[in-house]
Amino acid sequence: MQQLKKGDEVITIAGKDKGRRGTVLRVYPDERVLVEGVNVAKRHQKPNPNAGVAGGIIEKEMPLHASNVMLYNPITKKGDRVGFRFLEDGRKVRYFKSNNEIVDV
Repeated sequence: MQQLKKGDEVITIAGKDKGRRGTVLRVYPDERVLVEGVNVAKRHQKPNPNAGVAGGIIEKEMPLHASNVMLYNPITKKGDRVGFRFLEDGRKVRYFKSNNEIVDV
């Protein structure tokens, strides 16, 4: 089980977008995450008339390393560390280490 999953709200703790919040769009196997609206870069795109893609300069979200983001805790309104624990019914869940609240429902 990974600490970050698709759909999690995270806060950036390092880099040019430090302090910005966004939703995880994708988690890559090499410990990188794609966050909505964070780490946006300009890319030159060639036109492809067969696919209906216009050329030009587009803005695109680029992946961040997972160590540069923290899971956002809505109770404390800060980024928080995540731990793992087993419930009585045997399920493995994530929890916030600051206030022991369970992330997964």
